[in-house]
Amino acid sequence: MLRSLWTAASGMRSEQTSVDTIANNIANVNTTAFKTQNTEFKSLLYQTLQAETTTANGETKPTSAQVGLGTRVASVNASFTQGALLASTNTMACAIEGSGFFSVQGVDGQTYYTRDGDFSWTLDADGTRVLANASGLKVLDSQGNRITLPDGVGADSAVIGKTGAVSYRNADGTAVETGQVVGLFQFENPVGLEKQSGNLYAETEASGVAINEATTALAISPSTIAQGYLEGSNVNIADEMVNLIISQRAYELNSKAITTSDTMLETANNLKR
Repeated sequence: MLRSLWTAASGMRSEQTSVDTIANNIANVNTTAFKTQNTEFKSLLYQTLQAETTTANGETKPTSAQVGLGTRVASVNASFTQGALLASTNTMACAIEGSGFFSVQGVDGQTYYTRDGDFSWTLDADGTRVLANASGLKVLDSQGNRITLPDGVGADSAVIGKTGAVSYRNADGTAVETGQVVGLFQFENPVGLEKQSGNLYAETEASGVAINEATTALAISPSTIAQGYLEGSNVNIADEMVNLIISQRAYELNSKAITTSDTMLETANNLKR
């Protein structure tokens, strides 16, 4: 009886994590390039209730007598499916079509990766005009350097091509390339990336080393950039509401299992009176 209490309690804890994950998905439905997450479960250890045989001759039983000890959360995985491209009033907004990630330099000096292309030009400490994201982190090119504009070039004249090549237009409309390319990187296992705040991801052993599209274009399917667009969240509200109902019902069932076990224990205690 006590086993059933702990088993149902483990189910309630796991379903609570599932509800928390769904709530986070719904809260970020309007977050640029947010990737929906789902909770995966796995069963706990099993206990053997009977020996291999119950006869004096030692004959092996055809089936075992085991009972599980509940469930636990195995992982919370992100789905990196493509989000819808949404037109933006920001002329330097960039949306990725494909599996690539932008790279930015964090405040700690480390390189992080993101699908959020809400970029703008800002002045660096030395007065150079550099490309940065909405949090002010510098966007890096394919060689890991900050992306800059020459002195005297206005931010409105900058253009980022489909391949990430940065250029600007002169007063006569002539396009001039700066020689820099916005860095695009892919991962063998993007699910293994570690989520950070601000739509950032950190490289881990599980994700593998970042693959630079500029140097390994033949080995992977290259991504493209759409300037003037932002990638929307891939959260599907209808799916999230269905998953929320399923998790709520599972939570209620585990709660009823605890209530039933408690009632049976109360009955057993009353038998002694």
